[in-house]
Amino acid sequence: MTARVSFAGRKRSNGVMMGLCMAAAVFGLTWLVIILGTLLWEGFSGLSTAVFTENTPPPGSAGGLLNAIVGSLIMTGLGVVIGTPIGILAGTYMAEYGRHSRLSTVVRFINDILLSAPSIVVGLFIYEVMVIQMGHFSAIAGSVALAVIVIPVVVRTTEDMLLLVPNPLREAASALGMPRHFVIRRIAYRAARAGMITGVLLAIARVSGETAPLLFTALNNQFASTNLNGPMASLPVVIFQFALSPYADWQKLAWTGALIITLAVLTLSILARVVAARTQK
Repeated sequence: MTARVSFAGRKRSNGVMMGLCMAAAVFGLTWLVIILGTLLWEGFSGLSTAVFTENTPPPGSAGGLLNAIVGSLIMTGLGVVIGTPIGILAGTYMAEYGRHSRLSTVVRFINDILLSAPSIVVGLFIYEVMVIQMGHFSAIAGSVALAVIVIPVVVRTTEDMLLLVPNPLREAASALGMPRHFVIRRIAYRAARAGMITGVLLAIARVSGETAPLLFTALNNQFASTNLNGPMASLPVVIFQFALSPYADWQKLAWTGALIITLAVLTLSILARVVAARTQK
């Protein structure tokens, strides 16, 4: 009799907890659907060819987001080009050369801090180190700020992927007389290649929507410019400024820009998952 009562009580408790979990999930998903629905409705309503062929307009005029899109691509590309090699080299050292060294422990700890650090702190740091020293805002400073955000993501994924490579592969290659650097490049990198690519894609998705670091470094530019030593427009900053403006045409472009960034991040995330799934297979 006691066992039946105990089982019934546990069953009721389980039902209550399951109900609360489902209610919390439905609550969160409801707001997500509302946000995404509003974004899709407002964003697609302003989508046109002019968005991709014209520069950001002055108030009351028609225009697009061409210069902002190009600026974002330039600075994101430079940030990835700067940050990815540094991240791969650091992750390789911690996984292959100094796995249990004190230096690796310190670097791993600092890397964990950078992973969780607010991006505005990175922007302020680059502002002090580069913008003030140069005396003006510049796209190269914005690219460096994005690279600082890219590095810890690539470091973590590179180290984790290399640690997953079985040691017998390295031992077999070393037994054939291959030097250590050759084993890393031809054996370890090839085995972990898909995972490392996934890390780079996740880093690109992370920095593509960053606004705060670019506000302190690249600022903005209403006109089309490829001068890396001067202010340059970027999609996140344009969205931020246009969304806060009182002009309806600017607000419409801000919704469209937000849709473009969302779709780009979604595409990169799906691509990263596809690559990760192929790695597991």
